[in-house]
Amino acid sequence: MLLKKLKSPNTFLIMGSLVVVVAILTWILPSGEYIRIVKNGRSIVDPETFSYVQSNPQGFGDILMSPIRGFIAAAEIIGFVLIVGGAFSIFQKTEAVDSGILAIAKAHKSSSVVRLLLIPIFMTLFSLAGAVFGMSEEIIPFILVFVPMALMLGYDTITGVAIPFIGAGAGFAGAFLNPFTIGIAQGIAEVPLFSGIEYRIVVWLIITTTAILFVTRYAKRVKSNPKLSPTFAKDELKRKNLHLEKLEKFDGIDEQHKLVLGAFLLGLIVLVFGVLKYQWFVQEICAVFLITGIVVGILGKLSVQEITDAFVNGAKDLIGTALVIALARAILIVATDGKIIDTILFSLSSMVDEFHPIVSSQTMLVVQTLINFFVPSGSGQAALTMPIMAPLSDLVGVSRQTAVLAFQFGDGFTNLIIPTSAVTMGVLTLAEIPWEKWAKWIIPLEIIFFTLSLILLIPPFFIGWH
Repeated sequence: MLLKKLKSPNTFLIMGSLVVVVAILTWILPSGEYIRIVKNGRSIVDPETFSYVQSNPQGFGDILMSPIRGFIAAAEIIGFVLIVGGAFSIFQKTEAVDSGILAIAKAHKSSSVVRLLLIPIFMTLFSLAGAVFGMSEEIIPFILVFVPMALMLGYDTITGVAIPFIGAGAGFAGAFLNPFTIGIAQGIAEVPLFSGIEYRIVVWLIITTTAILFVTRYAKRVKSNPKLSPTFAKDELKRKNLHLEKLEKFDGIDEQHKLVLGAFLLGLIVLVFGVLKYQWFVQEICAVFLITGIVVGILGKLSVQEITDAFVNGAKDLIGTALVIALARAILIVATDGKIIDTILFSLSSMVDEFHPIVSSQTMLVVQTLINFFVPSGSGQAALTMPIMAPLSDLVGVSRQTAVLAFQFGDGFTNLIIPTSAVTMGVLTLAEIPWEKWAKWIIPLEIIFFTLSLILLIPPFFIGWH
């Protein structure tokens, strides 16, 4: 009876508690630092320069100031979320999104082939985006499409999040061309850019297939018995706002909505081209979404007032998401100011040289996984860890290609669950999924991914992967 009365902890409470926990760690762990050097325009650590420094434990005042400092530090991603949310709200106002979802729902209802292939196809596309250009922040607006689509198809909110988020995450971890992880890590490790692509493609196929099977199996179960969903109660309320009766009357997408959908698709194509060709990042992507939102508003025959109102309302709906992102960054600020991140890396890296090369590569995976909690940025983690792991791999008989692969796995998979990831917390807040419910749901997949990572680090030793 008592258990029934207990409520899940609030997301803001969880994030605030983690700030406090990390602050406590700064009183327990010694402070340490590596000297940073600038190489090829990027600040990286000098692996031979670690030293313990005067401790800088974080006090009550530091904890209280960390949220606003987190907001400032994460201003770019927060601005991205608010502007993209506003632009996407304009897109939704045209009702072209509803027409697209209804078209998919109708095809899903009438075709067994669509029912069989819909989730695998979408997840493969998102996985390719993660593998080729490192789709990460860009996933946020797709939550606004895939959650209502999943509910319309009889699935749940978790399925709607999993299709784009786990799809892109699997591709990100098993990437073969991602310039923000592989490109940077291989550059630091001084191996040819994007070399070893044959084995990486095999890895990507295995990881993506595993993700698809996991999500598809869950989606099938929750469709058969919706009460199995951790978000069942809230999903029932969301379905009431979907106007499911429209599905029976829907007779196809009209010309105006086709025009709007075409313009939105063109915006996505421009985005992908810019990322691949010119390495666009948050600011440029944000600009693409902004102009796309204005164009679809005009094509959707919205008035200036309707466009601006929709934009403001869309941004307003994401204020909670912005605050969670700020708190996620606050955790990292406390750890950085307390100077414990380099100490943790130094301590963990000393474990690597005690084992057989295969076990050493697997230990590198463990190190990268733990470090990712404090440095949930792929490029940031590469700059921090690869200057240490690359020369260390030479000493323990692990190829530098394998060290890069261990970094990929350690950086990629836990991004789907760690509360210090701004993208993860932003996605969950936007979808209204409490972090603890998501964590409980995804832990089995994380265990599968981790086990798979350990296995996939074995063949490189036997095939002489250099």
